[in-house]
Amino acid sequence: MKTRIGVIGLADRGSGMLGILLGMEDIDIKFICDLNVERLEKAEKVCHEKGNTSVIATTDAEDLFASDEIEAVMIFTSWNAHVPLAIEAMRHGKYAAFEVGPAQNIGQVYDLVKTYEETKVPCMLLENCCYGERELMMKLMIQKGVFGELIHVRGGYMHDLRYLANALETGHERSFHNLYRTGDLYLTHELGPIITWLNINRGNRILNLSSMSTKSIGITEKYASLYPEKPLKFAMGDLTTTMLTCSGGETILLTHNVSNPRPYSRGGQVQGTRGIWMEDKDAIFIEGHREDGKEEWEPVSAFSEYTHPLWKKKEELEGFGHGGMDYLVLRAFLEAVRKRTQTPIDVYDSATMLAVSALSETSVSQGGALQHVPDFTSGRWVVREPMPKSIYSLDEIHEDLFEGETLTL
Repeated sequence: MKTRIGVIGLADRGSGMLGILLGMEDIDIKFICDLNVERLEKAEKVCHEKGNTSVIATTDAEDLFASDEIEAVMIFTSWNAHVPLAIEAMRHGKYAAFEVGPAQNIGQVYDLVKTYEETKVPCMLLENCCYGERELMMKLMIQKGVFGELIHVRGGYMHDLRYLANALETGHERSFHNLYRTGDLYLTHELGPIITWLNINRGNRILNLSSMSTKSIGITEKYASLYPEKPLKFAMGDLTTTMLTCSGGETILLTHNVSNPRPYSRGGQVQGTRGIWMEDKDAIFIEGHREDGKEEWEPVSAFSEYTHPLWKKKEELEGFGHGGMDYLVLRAFLEAVRKRTQTPIDVYDSATMLAVSALSETSVSQGGALQHVPDFTSGRWVVREPMPKSIYSLDEIHEDLFEGETLTL
């Protein structure tokens, strides 16, 4: 039986995800929804071309929430609408999945958790980088103790997006956020995998954070070069640094920079008592691993035995968005819907990521003042019930589930 879903938000990200979903034979897209009629009609045409001629196109999300035809709602709208729509989906008994982006404030995060605890309907932030090839490889190496005991991890979103200064005129929402807000507004790509590496909310938790931002130059200068007759001062500092501490004694360093010339990087780094991985070098050093005994880097390829089973058939994932990460995160959510189990990124993980972003903004506004990160689990992080066994599990990699089987993603 096919999993019946509705999709809200059909702009660039939503249309891309819709295309992936339409290629899944076990998924039935019952509804598509967008406030923009032109986008909606375009998406409806794509659905028809893919053989889904019965899809209902609507500009009113309430049509999805009220329908008994769907089991889950997938949300690819603008940032501001993610949490309110996810809350509404849960209130109507439908699994909720929403795209990455910051919450507007910490109160909104509490509302998300409260709704889950009242309804017990699972909710998942679709952090695709949790399913990245390198990120899952690091999880497996950590699980097997290759790095020893972890003491420090890093991540970042370093991506030259100065071209989005022009989007103030074309309506891209990220430009408006950068105009009025400063802090780490886009941190889940790095924090999502880090949460899995450090077992956050599962025997460990983030205690507090401090964030600082530099002055704003990059996007401000770019906008001035495009529109010299109406200069604007963007609030977003060129570089935001956030330091976090964990109950297990580890520290986390996050970096956000979308305003300066540089190659794309998520800045991943894992430092343990036995070795280190650095994304930008694509290299690992493990004490005693080299036969010559030299304290020198080795390419990640030298540790290929730790490739996550999901990525051992990498060619099958090519063309499915961000190197295959998009496909995997969608399948992870949809498997939970089909089996009626908890999602691998649960509401507490989602809330933690959203809260860190919101509190980063507060910390910057207070000159780097320390912010307490709430325990949304109300103490249950100390001893959590095991998450469902799955090939998509991020808590523990269940290699036995892949043994002797032909993997069908």
